[in-house]
Amino acid sequence: MGSHPIGVHVGAGLPDAGELAAGGPVARAAEVDADGVQVFLADPQDWKAPAPRADAEALRTSGLAVVVHAPYVLNVATTNNRIRIPSRKLLGKHAEAAAAIGARGLVVHGGHVLAADDPATGVDNWRKTFARQADDGGFPVPVLIENTAGGGNSMARDLDALARLWEAVGEFGAGFVLDTCHAWAAGWDLATAVDDVRSVTGRIDLVHLNNSRDPAGSSRDRHAPLAGGEIPEDLLLEVARAADCPVVLETPGDAASRAEEVARLREALA
Repeated sequence: MGSHPIGVHVGAGLPDAGELAAGGPVARAAEVDADGVQVFLADPQDWKAPAPRADAEALRTSGLAVVVHAPYVLNVATTNNRIRIPSRKLLGKHAEAAAAIGARGLVVHGGHVLAADDPATGVDNWRKTFARQADDGGFPVPVLIENTAGGGNSMARDLDALARLWEAVGEFGAGFVLDTCHAWAAGWDLATAVDDVRSVTGRIDLVHLNNSRDPAGSSRDRHAPLAGGEIPEDLLLEVARAADCPVVLETPGDAASRAEEVARLREALA
């Protein structure tokens, strides 16, 4: 797959019987000539534990770079016990399920604390999540924390917040996902974002290469096609080149437009 495997996000949960009969994520990747796929293992807006996938063997043996995205509802940083404790437990279950399909990593948003809370508490809650898991042998796949677009007291929206978080979790081998739409929405300078992040985390494990429907600094997370948003496409391609790591497109569009994006990105990274 070279040094820049290009993947696409596929589906919103477990594929139904019809989708499986049509080949599931493996077939969707083939349709657009992608090197990898990113999948959810359950409804991203639900608290249900992931169920075994009927296509687990197909994913494991596909040769694709498989990445799992944890549900959006997870927030291990919060001071709300009714959210934090289930989030921590569900993160572990999704990591186990990700390992079962041969995934390279589990993407999870950085989360946030309430406006009245000290962000340091959220950082410590992240540290405790990794520390407790380390006591049980660690996560079975790398946990990749993704920067977020907006929200007060977020753990991974601003670079200074990311620095505080990494001081707490870096020792546990936490990985990092750079989402370009989120970074743009948070007001980051994409021309220097790769160097800025690496100066904090020392690593970028995956890039979510997405354009944005909104202006820089909007705090709005609305993805756009690679060449159809507010971010200059050349700037996005330069982020991918500089990051020198796997890329996943979470851009809207049909199979034909996705195939065009994959081809254009592959040419730019050649």
